[in-house]
Amino acid sequence: MKSDALRHLRHATGAAISSGPIVEAIRVMAAGPSPRGRERATATRLAAWARSRWPELPWNIQAVGDEGANLTSTAGGAGPELLLYSHLDTSLSGDVEHDRWTTGIDEEPAPLSVDPESGLLAGFGLGVARAPAAAALAGYVAAATALRHHGLPYRLSLLLASGGTHSSPFAPAGPAGIDEHLRSHPLPSAAVVAKCGPRGVLYEEPGAIFLRVRLGGPYRPVLARDAGGGLLANLGTATAILESWRTEHVAARAGAGRQLAAEAGIGAVRGGLLEKPDLLPGVVELHLYLVTVPGDDPDEIVRTVLARMRAEIPGGPLDGCRVSVDARLVHPAGVTSPDAPVIRHAIAAWHDEHGEPPPAISGWKGSTDGVVLRGHGVPTARVGPAAGSDPADPRRDVFDPRTLVRFARLYAGIAVRHALGDVEEQGHRH
Repeated sequence: MKSDALRHLRHATGAAISSGPIVEAIRVMAAGPSPRGRERATATRLAAWARSRWPELPWNIQAVGDEGANLTSTAGGAGPELLLYSHLDTSLSGDVEHDRWTTGIDEEPAPLSVDPESGLLAGFGLGVARAPAAAALAGYVAAATALRHHGLPYRLSLLLASGGTHSSPFAPAGPAGIDEHLRSHPLPSAAVVAKCGPRGVLYEEPGAIFLRVRLGGPYRPVLARDAGGGLLANLGTATAILESWRTEHVAARAGAGRQLAAEAGIGAVRGGLLEKPDLLPGVVELHLYLVTVPGDDPDEIVRTVLARMRAEIPGGPLDGCRVSVDARLVHPAGVTSPDAPVIRHAIAAWHDEHGEPPPAISGWKGSTDGVVLRGHGVPTARVGPAAGSDPADPRRDVFDPRTLVRFARLYAGIAVRHALGDVEEQGHRH
C-alpha cells in the first residue's frame, strides 16, 4: 500500500511542478535588494505573489528585527512536522559601494536574465539562495497539495528566513530568522535545508566561529612616525603568523568528520580613520572566519592563537605592540545520523530524480542554518543544486531551470516520504 501511495504521490507532485512558477518566484525575489536583516520588502512581495497563485495555502510574514522578515507557510494538521528551509537574504548586499570592498567591482550587476536559446537563468544572489528557495517553495506547494488531495495525514512547513547568511557578531547585526522562528513555533520532527552546495546529501555540517585579533600601538601622527612605520606598515608580520597558525590548525583537523572539514581565513582588516590618514592607527584588527568541526572549542582556539602571536611578535617589527584575541561562536558543527529517516528519504528522493545514489561527500566547508536545527536536536538533511558562475560577472549565478525543477521534485519527494513514514508508523500502532 505504501509503495502504491508513493507512486501516486510522486506522479502527482511531478505533474504539478514546472519551471514557470520557479522562474516567477525568482523574478519576484530578484525585483529588489534583500540584504541580511532587510528582507521585509522581499518577503511581502513574495507572499502577495504566492497568495494570488495558491490562495488555498497560508502565507504569513513574521517580522524579524526592524527590517527583516520570515515568510512561512504550514499545511496539514497535527503530527510530526517536516520543515523545508531556505532563506531570503543574499550574501552580498547588492549595494555596489558597500560590496566593492569584497568584490573589487564598481559596476552594478546586470539584472536577472533568461537566455532565449538555452533558457539559462543568470542573476545576482541566485546561488545564495534565491534559486534553491524558489525550488523549495515549488516543492512545498506540490507536496502539500498532493497530500491533501490524497487525504493523508501530514504536517509540512516552509520557512524562507531572514538573516540566513553569516554575519560577524563583532559588527552590528540583527537577529537570525531561524532563531525567531524556533522561539515562536514548536520544533519540527525533521528538516531539509534547501541551499546550493555539494552534489549529494549532507548530514554533517561544519560550524562557524568569528575571531578578532587586535593589535595596539602608540598614538602618533604620520609626521612623527619612527623607522618602524607603525602597525599597518608591518601588518605582513601579523598575517604571516596567523597564516602559519591556520596551516597547522586545519591540518590537525583532517579527517575529523565523514563529510566536513575545517578552514580559516582572514576576511577583513580594520585600522585608522578614513578621514584622517595623517594619523597612524593606534589599533589594527584582523577578523577571521573559522569553519569548525565537532569538538572545536572557541576558548581553546583563542588561547592557541594568542600564545602564537605572543611567542612570535617579540624581536620583530611589531615588538612591544599589545595583542588581544576574542572569539564569537555562531554555531557549533552539527551531525545528523546517516540512518535518520530524513536522510534516508533524501537519499531515496535523490535516486528517484537522478537515477543513481547521491555521490559521497567529503571535505565540505560550508555552514548553514542546518547546524542551528541540529543544535536543537532536529534531524536535518541539506541538499540543493550546484550554482554555475557567470563568466562575465562572478556576482551572478547561472542555473538551468530544468535542474531547479528536478530539485523541487526532490524536495516534494522527501515531504511525501516523510508523510508516508508517519502513516506506516500509525498503522503499526493501531
